[in-house]
Amino acid sequence: MVEIPTSTKQHDESRQGEALLLEQDPKKSDGRKLYIESYGCQMNFSDSEIVASILLDKGFETTRDYREADVVFINTCSIRENAEQRVRNRLKEFESAKAKNPGMVVGVLGCMAERLKSKFLEEEKLVDVVVGPDAYRDLPNLIERVDEGARAVNVLLSREETYADISPVRLNSNGVTAFISIMRGCDNMCSFCVVPFTRGRERSRDPQSIVKEAQDLFMAGYREVTLLGQNVDSYKYAAPATDGGEPEPAINFAKLLEMVARVNPLLRVRFSTSHPKDITDEVLHTIARYENICKYIHLPVQSGNSRVLELMNRTYDREWYMERVDAIRRIIPECGISTDVITGFCSETEEEHRDTLAMMDYVKYDYAYMFAYSERPGTLAAKRYADDIPEEVKKRRLTEVVDKQREHSLGRLQTYVGKVHKVLIEGLSKRSDQDYCGRNDQNSMVVFPADTRYKVGDYVNVYTDRCTSATLIGRIVD
Repeated sequence: MVEIPTSTKQHDESRQGEALLLEQDPKKSDGRKLYIESYGCQMNFSDSEIVASILLDKGFETTRDYREADVVFINTCSIRENAEQRVRNRLKEFESAKAKNPGMVVGVLGCMAERLKSKFLEEEKLVDVVVGPDAYRDLPNLIERVDEGARAVNVLLSREETYADISPVRLNSNGVTAFISIMRGCDNMCSFCVVPFTRGRERSRDPQSIVKEAQDLFMAGYREVTLLGQNVDSYKYAAPATDGGEPEPAINFAKLLEMVARVNPLLRVRFSTSHPKDITDEVLHTIARYENICKYIHLPVQSGNSRVLELMNRTYDREWYMERVDAIRRIIPECGISTDVITGFCSETEEEHRDTLAMMDYVKYDYAYMFAYSERPGTLAAKRYADDIPEEVKKRRLTEVVDKQREHSLGRLQTYVGKVHKVLIEGLSKRSDQDYCGRNDQNSMVVFPADTRYKVGDYVNVYTDRCTSATLIGRIVD
């Protein structure tokens, strides 16, 4: 995967393999230490917070050193082959630590769990416990079984589990921005994707629990939440009828966005990810109506060619996607748009590849996540189509996509120069403790000199007078 700059990423390379740590009251700990390392998308990092919450309630405390841990978990991603290889390599390192500490429990969580459970548990014997994304409540019981000498597995997928009643601990947080999972699973059967098989069917969380989580975060000092889902636009919650009465009207994503935005005008709201087939004008008008809903949409295109989109089972064509972009530009003129692009999908021709480049020229994305196609076992594409594009062709096409996106990313940043942006201060710049950093509405990173009048978590107006290829640079103005 290649990424062109963004500061909040669905698949943040800077966080891959990050160990999660929480300061905890020692009175609540029984001395057992938990190490969780996460890979993949932001949903996986959010799930690690749920796991930590469940186990902290059982007396665990977190550590950043797996060698001193009693329980070591690696939260996995199956989206690309290199992710699986990284996990395997990491498990071998844990195996060495376990040889010195035979009581250590090593487990695999998340998206790899169901597909590779027999390999991990029986063939390679790398782990003691394998747990899928819908079975985290069962972790205390599974750890107990391993303590008794058994190997344990629970990869059952659920049609109901949303963890709505679990308040995730915020690990490695800046105390300003947080993620709220609003739904789980996916009903879209994109032919290249394993998510429907690893995360199960789509189900939406009770909106009241989402709003309460947002309220609790705001009261704790957080000033931005990102609503997470594989396809947030398909969010739909219908409360069951009680006592034979009429059921309440279903809450869709546009309504949920509004409910969260109304928690407090000082709470910024972002969301990820949108699906082009589902994003409605109602959602766009809701974004336009509320100043605290950020004007930024991640809208994966994957390919700019209708035939390839059909092979991908994306359920929209080139014209539909362009119409949705036109609607965004019309209803939210200042909106930033990012995307995902796959190069070298099965049977893609040079002309079809050029359609993708032309789509990029049409939209001029702020940034993009760009991949050469990697066949994943068990997907519809692996069963139906030959992975027939040579690797050198895939990589050459990817290079062309990357080069074009670099041009567009810089061009989009340059349109923001010479303007005043409302920025939420997220912390000090990575490059200088004399500068603050934060993001504007369009999700672009902004760096500006620190000012003692303002602190992390405050909003400031920043006039940007220049930019690098990835960052806006400016100064606070009153």
